[in-house]
Amino acid sequence: MKANILIIEDDDLQYEIYEETLSEHNLIRAKNGSEALAAIRRIRPDVLILDHVLSEGELGLDFLPALKELLPFVPIIVVSGALEVHQQMAALQGPRRAHFCLTKPVDTRELKKTVTIALTECGETELVRQFEQLERSHRIDANELFSRSTDRLSRQNRIRERLAGTQERPNISALAREFKVARRTIIRDLQELIRRGQLDPAVYPEWESPAPDE
Repeated sequence: MKANILIIEDDDLQYEIYEETLSEHNLIRAKNGSEALAAIRRIRPDVLILDHVLSEGELGLDFLPALKELLPFVPIIVVSGALEVHQQMAALQGPRRAHFCLTKPVDTRELKKTVTIALTECGETELVRQFEQLERSHRIDANELFSRSTDRLSRQNRIRERLAGTQERPNISALAREFKVARRTIIRDLQELIRRGQLDPAVYPEWESPAPDE
C-alpha cells in the first residue's frame, strides 16, 4: 500500500536513508516544524516521521501537541539520538503522544517494520478497533444485566409462590442456601415483592436496611 509519509528532517543524509528505505511510499519532506505545519494544510499524511533536533534550534517534540491537534488520528514516529529515556517515555504518553520512538542511527529494517505497523494497526484502524471493543464491552454488560434481571425475577417468582397463602416468617438462611445467594439478596427479594404488592407485608416486615450475611 502506497502511503503519504510526512518526514520532518533537516539532515540531508538522514533523509536519503528514508528515501531508500521507504521508496515504495510517497514521501513529503519538511525541514522544520513550521514547514511541517504548512505541508499539513496541503496534504494529509498517513504517517508522520518526526526528528527531534531540527534546524534553527527547533525541537521536534515541541511541535508534537500542535501536530496531534491537526492530525489526531495520524500515527507519529519520533526519531532521535538525543532523547533521554524519560523524554522518550514522555513522548509516548498522554493524549497527544507519539506512537513510536526510534533511536538514531536508525535501523532501516526496524524503520520499515515500524512504518508498516503504523499503517496497518495504528491511526484510524486503531480507533475503529477501540470502538468495536467498546461496543462489545457494552453489549456484554447489557447481556449480563439482562441475565441478572431474569435470574432475579425468576427467583422472586419462586419465592412468592412458596410463601403465598402463609403468614409465617420465611427462613432467610434456608432460602439463601437453596438459591445459592447471600441472605441480603433474599431480604431484598422479599422487600421488592412486598413493594410490588405481590407478597403480604405480614410475611416479612420491611427492614430499614438489609441484614448482614451470616
